[in-house]
Amino acid sequence: MKWETRVTDLLDIEYPVIQGGLAHLAYSELASAVSNAGGLGQITAMSMKNEVQLREEIHNVRSLTSKPFGVNFAIGQHGRPFQSMVQAAIDEKVPAISITGGNPQPLLEMVEGTGIKTLVLVAAKRQAIKAEKLGADAVMVVGQEGGGHIGREDVSTFVLTPQVSEAVKIPVIASGGIGDGKGLMAALALGAEGIEMGTRFIATKECGHAHQRYKNALIEADENSTIVIKRSLGAPARALKNQWTEQIVEYEKNQPGYEFLRPYVSGETNKKYIYNGEEHGFGWAGQVAARIHDVPTVNELFERIIKEAESIRTSWS
Repeated sequence: MKWETRVTDLLDIEYPVIQGGLAHLAYSELASAVSNAGGLGQITAMSMKNEVQLREEIHNVRSLTSKPFGVNFAIGQHGRPFQSMVQAAIDEKVPAISITGGNPQPLLEMVEGTGIKTLVLVAAKRQAIKAEKLGADAVMVVGQEGGGHIGREDVSTFVLTPQVSEAVKIPVIASGGIGDGKGLMAALALGAEGIEMGTRFIATKECGHAHQRYKNALIEADENSTIVIKRSLGAPARALKNQWTEQIVEYEKNQPGYEFLRPYVSGETNKKYIYNGEEHGFGWAGQVAARIHDVPTVNELFERIIKEAESIRTSWS
């Protein structure tokens, strides 16, 4: 079966499946594997030390695949400048970029006229409408099920996706709670033309930066194994539930502020868990962790997703 949508046409990919930015985890090995499997793999720029490292990773991806890939820019990281990183991506003529976690306008203005395809992550209909007006080529809609940073309102992917798809003319990509062929078909039925998956790609063999303890926690998770932290900071984000994240939520009940919480929620504390498996840290994860039961290769995962989705399509006809 063909899986042609406006998303596959826009990004020149075989399947409408995009790998999320995955802070500190989305590097060339994973990105190239996703692209080689027919989706759009991404590396995450703001996890790099500088533009030199970003250029190296872009070159690494190109040495591993001839297919399109993307560079994710999480621009809401407490004011860290991103302009030089964006310029590096422009100079390297990357096929696509995605923008998460902040106002996309400055970045969209930088890449205007370059031919680079732009995807903007949104968590509300009004954000999607704004992204379209600013010139985004597509929007990725993340509901409360998603891992990492999510919207401030408790709206699910199942409700938000059709709301956005009816409000904008550009293609919509559904994100949050999706990890298999059932999720792909549900997203398409809701008006999306593609899906973005983050958590599901952590539990793959090519996500080599993720510690085995992290992957095991995803495999063992059920629907109650995640927790939302950083609500008191106005930046809610979903992570695996453990003693560390439960303690964060307890602290937040007293509204201690960012400076108090910073050592508990920082990127360095995140890396302690995801890289080293340390108990005094945390790992981002969406509720889809309940649907993860193994650690396949990326290619095996794609084959499984498409086979399941095709079976559903056949049963509907």
